[in-house]
Amino acid sequence: MAIAVRYAAFAAVATALNLGAQGVLLAFYDGPYRLSAALVLGTGVGLVAKYILDKYWIFADPSEGLANHARAFSLYTVMGLATTAVFWGTELLFDRLFGGHWTLVGGAIGLVIGYTVKYQLDRSFVFRRTV
Repeated sequence: MAIAVRYAAFAAVATALNLGAQGVLLAFYDGPYRLSAALVLGTGVGLVAKYILDKYWIFADPSEGLANHARAFSLYTVMGLATTAVFWGTELLFDRLFGGHWTLVGGAIGLVIGYTVKYQLDRSFVFRRTV
């Protein structure tokens, strides 16, 4: 399977996990900072899942050991800060403009944009392998 197809499939899986976690929280929690809590939860779930998928099946990173994983995950997270800002900004914009289910539609659009940029960042700075 071509890397682009695999990456798109894994991005779809991470997006589903992210938005699913948000949806669950939004369905059951109606307290203060509801959307902020959903964004943080979804981002955490998606981040961990996508890191594992990318490390092993996109970039085939052979490094092992706690120090190597900590370095790679830290860099992976840092590379995701700007793309997370795009994702959160798009979701919050859709929430502000349209509300309801459109909030998560905005999140999905933001994630597509973010993952497109993040691949290049991860390839260049995190895993440093030519794919």
